[in-house]
Amino acid sequence: MDDRKSIFSELNVINVGISLFRDDLAAQRVPVTHVDWMPPGGGKPAIVKALDYLTDAARAEKIAQANALAVERIVKSHPVLTGFGRALDVVPGMTRKTILHAGPPITWERMCGAMKGAVTGAIVFEGLARNIKEAEEVAASGEITFSPCHEHACVGSMAGVTSASMFMHVVENKTYGNVAYTNLSEQLARILRMGANDETVIARLNWMRDVFGPILSEAMKLAKEIDLRLLLSQALHMGDECHNRNNAGTSLLVQALTPYIVETSFSTREKRELFDFVASSDYFSGPTWMALCKCAMDAAHGIENSTVVTTMCRNGVEFGVRVSGMPGNTWFTGPAQRVVGPLFAGYKPEDSGLDIGDSAITETFGIGAFAMAAAPAIVAIVGGTVQEAIEYSVKMREITLGENPNVTIPLLDFRGVSTGIDVLKVVETGILPVINTAIAHKEAGIGMIGAGITFPPAECFDKAILALAENIQ
Repeated sequence: MDDRKSIFSELNVINVGISLFRDDLAAQRVPVTHVDWMPPGGGKPAIVKALDYLTDAARAEKIAQANALAVERIVKSHPVLTGFGRALDVVPGMTRKTILHAGPPITWERMCGAMKGAVTGAIVFEGLARNIKEAEEVAASGEITFSPCHEHACVGSMAGVTSASMFMHVVENKTYGNVAYTNLSEQLARILRMGANDETVIARLNWMRDVFGPILSEAMKLAKEIDLRLLLSQALHMGDECHNRNNAGTSLLVQALTPYIVETSFSTREKRELFDFVASSDYFSGPTWMALCKCAMDAAHGIENSTVVTTMCRNGVEFGVRVSGMPGNTWFTGPAQRVVGPLFAGYKPEDSGLDIGDSAITETFGIGAFAMAAAPAIVAIVGGTVQEAIEYSVKMREITLGENPNVTIPLLDFRGVSTGIDVLKVVETGILPVINTAIAHKEAGIGMIGAGITFPPAECFDKAILALAENIQ
């Protein structure tokens, strides 16, 4: 017995795959190193067959060349802010009765509570209904055209609801010429994009339409353009990850805009209202970075044979992915997931709606949760530890094809952010892209109740692999 005890006390175990074995050994104080591994494609025969097909030498070479071009387009994209304008005037395909929303396509009947709250609020704001009850009837009547923001060169935070009179960022890609749009930040937690829709929300939207947007529009006519890629790089060096932490980014953007805001024809009182509003929350620049990322990712979309993910978004019911090599608006969807993180006082996990918003375009580009190592203070908002934040940034390199030298992380020796999520790598490794995000209440009319971490459903990537296997010859 003593000899056996001596033998086992010298064991150093490497455990591959199932973590239960690691936990049992650790409980017995046996040194154990765990390797987080699962069979490629989760061991699903159809997925494994598709992976084998796509990694055949001839196809692999085609894919590698296409992916190199996609990553090059992301990295070489140079988005600049060129203006602000009403959605009806600037967004392709927008009409007075069009409402854009976050995530993949969805009908009114299937929308979650937060999105329905935002839609009905937008209908009242546009004067298409007198109150929320009447707006529900209008939304269900077939009079309104619902369409994903992403199918109109747009992105939208949380519910992403965008209507004709809302002012939009206009962001142009100086390298490739494409343009992206997103609406302005409402700043506070009880806001339309979080599903709130009472009189205070509508009053704020009216002021944004009548004062806030027009001042910014006039200021940008004086400024001509603002280099967003430069500001983004600086913001990461100052402690932001530019999805849920925007302290530095907002300061930099306001600094760039202020001389031109001061020169506008608006009254001192109106300018003061603008500055007070922007100072009420650091999120003012959050949508700006989303438009920057959209601008870069759209430049990489539509490259034949590419397996690069160009879109990740969610509507509170489904998570949607688009892939460069699948033309147009080909969506691969799976169920929206829970977001795990700190909630505001008085709320419980069961109050939370499922993952929602287009803001995961930031992670698709390589910032947000992919860049949390640049923003250790983010853990106070989304939960976890500083070490976990760093590990996320390191781990995401395993499922991406390159690094962006224009946007770097000081804590990782100025390594460029991980860029170009590869569907093949995601399915082969089982590593899902990490996303940090706000949490909206599951019911309409309430708003934001917390923030946290989530991941896409694996089904999106499995479906994409099967489609790519059929599409790539």
